[in-house]
Amino acid sequence: MSNLLESYAEVAGTDIVDQLRQLAAPLRGMKVVHVNSTRVGGGVAEILHKLVPLMCELGLNTRWEVITGERDFYQCTKAFHNGLQGHRTVIPEHLLRAYQETNARTAERLRPVLEEADMVFIHDPQPAPLLGLCPNRKGTWVWRCHIDASHPDRHVWRYLRRFLTDYDASVFSLASFAQALPHPEYLIPPSIDPLSDKNLELSREEIAAVQQQFGLDPQRPMILQVSRFDRFKDPLGVIEAFRLARKFVPGLQLVLAGGTASDDPEGEAVHLEAQNAANHDRDIHLLLLAPDAHRIINALQRCADVVLQKSLREGFGLTVTEAMWKGKPVIGGDTGGIRLQVINYHTGFLVNTPEGAALRIRYLLQRPERGQEMGEKARQFVRENFLLTRQLREYLTMLLALRSGITDRIELS
Repeated sequence: MSNLLESYAEVAGTDIVDQLRQLAAPLRGMKVVHVNSTRVGGGVAEILHKLVPLMCELGLNTRWEVITGERDFYQCTKAFHNGLQGHRTVIPEHLLRAYQETNARTAERLRPVLEEADMVFIHDPQPAPLLGLCPNRKGTWVWRCHIDASHPDRHVWRYLRRFLTDYDASVFSLASFAQALPHPEYLIPPSIDPLSDKNLELSREEIAAVQQQFGLDPQRPMILQVSRFDRFKDPLGVIEAFRLARKFVPGLQLVLAGGTASDDPEGEAVHLEAQNAANHDRDIHLLLLAPDAHRIINALQRCADVVLQKSLREGFGLTVTEAMWKGKPVIGGDTGGIRLQVINYHTGFLVNTPEGAALRIRYLLQRPERGQEMGEKARQFVRENFLLTRQLREYLTMLLALRSGITDRIELS
């Protein structure tokens, strides 16, 4: 067993790693390519940073490629993202043209790799047209949608669907997120890497240093939301909830730790909106962090008393998973993948309004023993359901199923 696999065995158990090796054995030597839109920022990139080397260690010849474009390309794909999540969206023709031209250039660059691959994973809408631009492909192509596409803008979905129908399969995070497509569809929720800088154990000294760096008082209660500055993450609603809760919890501090990603052009505008809403309140800390500030985020989650993810729409919500892994009770928006993780009254609370969030903040801070009990349940729930080893196991199982076709059973011996 490799050193990397041994490390995961210590967290997930040797039986889990043995199962991964058994599943991977018939797939050894398979050429696998993942394509997404960024190497830094966002949950997809974080997953691929470890999923790819683990697949390599299990004997699959796996590589990770990225599609990159200019500002018009990212404005277009951000509009796709908003439209898939239900926002009424009209995309100008020049942005659609930039989208297709960027994919055409990427196909020219990657065509030899993609056409020779045995299995290609295309992540989200950004590189979706690549399949149609690789006419001599020999392998199986899978579209992996990480977005809640349950109620998309019909114009956006009609436009994107024409690029997706010829894929061999698609993967969604939840059944409720899926759209009907003329091929097999699989359900694989995302996961966190327990050994990454964002999730490994930290010393008290490092946590204290982060508190000092950002002017946080360790003697006062603190609530935290970690997410991109995105309107669907509702940072303004979080600020409103904080101000309502502070009336009953003296000394309360709020940290909104946001970041940007190279494929999200709206982040700066939303950050400015949050600054205006905070209005120089000394107890509201807006942190615009670099995409690789993983240990800082880890420390903030560990020193928080309560973690929020008050999303209005959410694909899955890996920041929820991260906080639960650290034994924190989470107050989450009653939407998307948050519902799969936050079991109401057990691992946290689901809310729909700032008033509801404020009520739950007050409840947890005035009953710390209840918050600790929820946090312990939350950590165990993540261990059993949302670690990277589980997601890798399901990817390998899907690869076996796609390679084997329609059979009564798959022999692993």
